Amino acid sequence: MYQYDKFDHQILAERNAQFRGQVERRLRGELTEEEFRPLRLMNGLYLQLHAYMLRVAIPYGVLSSAQLRQLAMIARKYDRDYGHFTTRQNIQYNWIKLEEMPDLLEDLAKVEMHAIQTSGNCIRNISTDQFAGVARDELEDPRPYAEILRQWSTFHPEFSYLPRKFKIALTGAERDRAAIYFHDMAYRLVKNDAGEIGFQVIVGGGMGRTPIVGKVIKDFIPKRHLLSYSESVMRVYNGYGRRDNIYKARIKILVQELGIEEFRRQVDADYELNMSRSLDLEDSEIERMKAFFAPPAYRALPEGDAAVTALLADSKPFRMWHDRNVTAHKVPGYSIVTISLKPKGVAPGDATTDQMYAIADLSDEYSLGTLRTTYKQNLVLTDVETSRLPELWERLKTLGVATATVDTLTDIIACPGLDYCSLANARSIPVAQRLIDRFDDLDFVHDLGELRLNISGCINACGHHHAGNIGILGVDKKGEEFYQVTLGGSPEDDASIGKIMGPAFSEDDIVPAIEKVIEVFVAKREPDERFIDCYRRIGMEPFKERVYADH
Repeated sequence: MYQYDKFDHQILAERNAQFRGQVERRLRGELTEEEFRPLRLMNGLYLQLHAYMLRVAIPYGVLSSAQLRQLAMIARKYDRDYGHFTTRQNIQYNWIKLEEMPDLLEDLAKVEMHAIQTSGNCIRNISTDQFAGVARDELEDPRPYAEILRQWSTFHPEFSYLPRKFKIALTGAERDRAAIYFHDMAYRLVKNDAGEIGFQVIVGGGMGRTPIVGKVIKDFIPKRHLLSYSESVMRVYNGYGRRDNIYKARIKILVQELGIEEFRRQVDADYELNMSRSLDLEDSEIERMKAFFAPPAYRALPEGDAAVTALLADSKPFRMWHDRNVTAHKVPGYSIVTISLKPKGVAPGDATTDQMYAIADLSDEYSLGTLRTTYKQNLVLTDVETSRLPELWERLKTLGVATATVDTLTDIIACPGLDYCSLANARSIPVAQRLIDRFDDLDFVHDLGELRLNISGCINACGHHHAGNIGILGVDKKGEEFYQVTLGGSPEDDASIGKIMGPAFSEDDIVPAIEKVIEVFVAKREPDERFIDCYRRIGMEPFKERVYADH
């Protein structure tokens, strides 16, 4: 992973000292809350329903065990013994005391972490595939380019106050695991007809009030032009993006209003100028950055393991966990393990202090000291020797993080909702917990196959409900919490936006409504058919007829 140099450390120290002074001025009453607001937002600090919430950046989802231990310490020292992993691969703390913030930021800096650009109208934390660098279907590791973009965008003077927040994602894999079509801008590593590796560029995607699937603006740009093309996209957006209406300020609206052809024309015109402005990435710089992400010293191991094969045959619980939570690694003899943060009775994405400490230890013992966060609010151990999967599974079970439901109905993405967020219209966490309780039969859930259910507490869509095969959106009806259901969304290469099924459901009726949706799927699906494929084949009407028959 990237290691800070002396300039990184100096910048962070000076930034933290500056914010300490701002906090002291606020506490003395020399700054009003309105005056303090833009200052705290630049440091990832939100004022929520009950307390301040801090969002800490985890660039492209990569963590060391030492960093996870520090995040655990912060949860214990400054919060209420837990942290919440988010859909931007970050972590949030929901109970922060303002007077303790400067000390907290200094503790983060000790492990090269911060909360810069996790809020506000700037380029946010850059995300990527949680299996980057170890996936078998990967053309090239996107993490070095994510780090280059992170350094380029941090404190960029021209783009520090954009019309609205701006989210970037990258992938180098055949299968999109980073929801690239739902980002303001995204890059996919591809190979052109000449055999050169470069980037396909996608712009104008996003969720929220106006969900839009991004469009390809450039089929191929050379690696050396990554920054010059990024600057051109940002410059056109910054120049023409609306600042008079917060609901129409995202780049997706500009692309829609101009049309992709006109937007492309303007970007290309600026791109031609940028290519003469010394923004080229030198090969030496790319290689320097790649060195931070060089593969570890893997052992020479056989592809399979007899003991694991035997346990797969003899133990149904292990087999179910292996089927859902273990992914093939590009190096023979190794496996990728997803740690589920979706057990019964817990808010999706939450991890306790004790769990974080223990997972950090497991990372050192089983995964060469590195972890990943995922936009689906889970954690990943990327480099586990396949022969050690059984013992790791036992250890994860004792921690309550071995739920065998990854990419199934109960691997639910959920925002904090009205339990914490001042923007929310309804609670998300209790609905997610009730659905996990209702569908607790692992056999049934596994038989349903790949199925994504996402919940947002408001139209801002932090729970990615638009991209769920089944989406749930909390809405307010005359002061009461109701829930709208959408069907047919997908976050992957077949990206689509879910369509509203019909009138919203009360808090009491939402779980029975989802039960009926599942009943239709079970009755109508073809052998091994995914929910999204079944929905696209039969359409909305069979679901609508069943769900609203007695409603």
